[in-house]
Amino acid sequence: MKVKIHTLFEYLLETTESEPEAFVGFSLSKSPVLGDFLDELDPTLSLDWNGRSFRGLPELRAHVLRQASLEHICNVNDVLITAGAAEANYLALRQLLEPGDEIVIEKPGWPQAEVMAKAQGAVVKTGFRRETSGWDLDLDELCSLVTPKTKLIFLTNPNNPTGRLLSLDDLTEIVAIARNVGAWLIVDEVYAGLEWNAPRPPSIAGLYERGITTGSVSKALGLQGLRTGWMICQDKDLIMDAVILRENSSEIMNILGEVIAEIALRPDHYNTALSAARAAGLTNLAELNSFIENQPLLSWIPPEAGLIGLAKLGNGLDGSFFAKRLLEPPYKTFLLPGSAYDQPNHIRVGVGGGTEANLALGLSRLAAFLSAQV
Repeated sequence: MKVKIHTLFEYLLETTESEPEAFVGFSLSKSPVLGDFLDELDPTLSLDWNGRSFRGLPELRAHVLRQASLEHICNVNDVLITAGAAEANYLALRQLLEPGDEIVIEKPGWPQAEVMAKAQGAVVKTGFRRETSGWDLDLDELCSLVTPKTKLIFLTNPNNPTGRLLSLDDLTEIVAIARNVGAWLIVDEVYAGLEWNAPRPPSIAGLYERGITTGSVSKALGLQGLRTGWMICQDKDLIMDAVILRENSSEIMNILGEVIAEIALRPDHYNTALSAARAAGLTNLAELNSFIENQPLLSWIPPEAGLIGLAKLGNGLDGSFFAKRLLEPPYKTFLLPGSAYDQPNHIRVGVGGGTEANLALGLSRLAAFLSAQV
């Protein structure tokens, strides 16, 4: 199984050492510092693994269920703590797909599922989110793509990268489509908790016996460096298969990641951090939305959730050229090209990162660059 690089990661590899001075593409909330947790860390903590469960600290898994409102539907053994949502997705995709199986994905969407599916010899079928439809997922099209050969459906909610939300009615219809053919259904929820004008939709693990919820502390809480995420599924064999597969890769979670994530997900910490992230996100999104409305070469559909969205470029501008040139002097501003999501005439813009992202500076430099393209 040879895994080919996807455009998003390729661009990040190419630009990591560019040292931008501003970001209009930061995808996660302001990150806490270690000192924020020191008072609640035990200095005698062993740096061996947790010694209690290969699935992750039980109290951490209980927090995961609570924040997803699944504590009355699932139990802690339905949760596996993983190295971020990426590992959770990897474990599910790797164990479920065989050569020739069909998988249905969304575009634009998180590219991991397509990369892994192609590497495993699966047949990829795509349901498109169209800008002309507000980036909604076409459920009639999705239904037409699902066949008795469909092994898996992979979606994101909130959608990464448009921020569009699937409602309870949408999810209920998607479950019916999946159940009709016995397909597994993964919904990646890394941006859950940052819904702006609607309540958080229910997690798929509570709606469907073959539903797999994946998530992490990376985006809403800004704790990407912990590499701590999870997989939730009511199917005990699915979780155990993931435990066995992980034994041959990362094997166990790192104890510091588990312990700090457990503190971060305690109700008092979580509610305070999420409130701060939501306040900052709303303020910055309002600033970005106002900026785009006043730029003749930019348009977008503001995200319903999350910290990123896709902005369309006018004058036939190419997003890859745009992003690379903006990263160079004198602009030195980072954002992602839409080609990372198969949207070449778009750029991915974001409002995370806190004051260190220098959003206002980035927008001023973006404005200067845009004025030169008219």
